[in-house]
Amino acid sequence: MSRQRCPRAALAAVTVLAALAALVTAGCATPGARASDASRAGTAFLRALHAGDGARACELLAPRARQELTSSAKAPCPEAVAGLPLPPTGGTPDERHTDVYGQQARVAFPGDTLFLAHFAAGWRVTAALCRPRPGEGQPYDCEIQG
Repeated sequence: MSRQRCPRAALAAVTVLAALAALVTAGCATPGARASDASRAGTAFLRALHAGDGARACELLAPRARQELTSSAKAPCPEAVAGLPLPPTGGTPDERHTDVYGQQARVAFPGDTLFLAHFAAGWRVTAALCRPRPGEGQPYDCEIQG
């Protein structure tokens, strides 16, 4: 009787492991999907800024960026976002280029560059209203960072 249980137990264990492996790999998005998701989050952030929707823009900020913004502005996030200079409208938020590097992304729009990180809740903006500094290899100068 115990000999029959061993194969059944082994089969059950293999089945459970296969199901777990399927769940884990199903959560891994392809590079194209990750870039698309990061781009969508960046676009939503810029649209919220241009629409004056500070609450929505704040939802899309990474926690540390939100904290840095409210600390430096000495105001709640929606008010702090409302006081930021809007990026130049050199194009529409639909005109963009996205690069994803693991859990980090850069979304470049005409007149603005955003940096994002992937969190459990999705892609969040870690730096925004960024412009390249003069000189090759210089870091970006960003209004929001964190």
